Amino acid sequence: MKRVFLVVLSLGLASPLAAAAQAPATPRPASEAHDTAPARDAATPARVAVISFQAAVGRTNEFQREFADLQKKYAPREASLKSLSDDIDKTTKDLQAQGSTLSDDEREARARTIDEKKKQLDRDTQDAQSDFQADMQDLLNKLAAKVGAVMTDYAQKHGYTLVLDASEQQQQAPTVLYALPSTDITQAVIEAYNEKSGIPAPPPPAAPTPDAPKPSTSH
Repeated sequence: MKRVFLVVLSLGLASPLAAAAQAPATPRPASEAHDTAPARDAATPARVAVISFQAAVGRTNEFQREFADLQKKYAPREASLKSLSDDIDKTTKDLQAQGSTLSDDEREARARTIDEKKKQLDRDTQDAQSDFQADMQDLLNKLAAKVGAVMTDYAQKHGYTLVLDASEQQQQAPTVLYALPSTDITQAVIEAYNEKSGIPAPPPPAAPTPDAPKPSTSH
């Protein structure tokens, strides 16, 4: 019956990311577009680029920093849910082990207690997941608009006339079946966004401490 809260939260991440990927980029005024876009006439062939927009948003330094803060915010609720789940497991095992020695009333009372705790766990898990997804959606909506603006600037400055989203799970965007690697601007947009935001990359996770060597028993 154990439930790992962060697994539930990570499973809920794909849907908001897909929704963010479909959010339109903030349009630029026509005057600014003419200032930054290279001159092009009707005879100039189109330049097409592709971007994995979901990945671009999720791999920015800002998203990684904000997502880490979000995990810290929900860590106490995760711990509380795990504690309640562990308590249900223990109480259930105790009832199974001691059931034959208990009176009917005592067995029923313990069974009711377990059932009430299970219902509480379900309610608390759903509430926590709903709150997390709302916070995540707010974060993604904010970053999608900002990354979209940087993508538009990048495309205009480099003479791209069309940018296709190659993200997975896109339901409305055209499906990109093939693209030269040189047309993929995902990493370039991530780097441009990180430079503009000025947010450094998060530190790498700490390496596990090696076990101390055991003293030799040989003589």
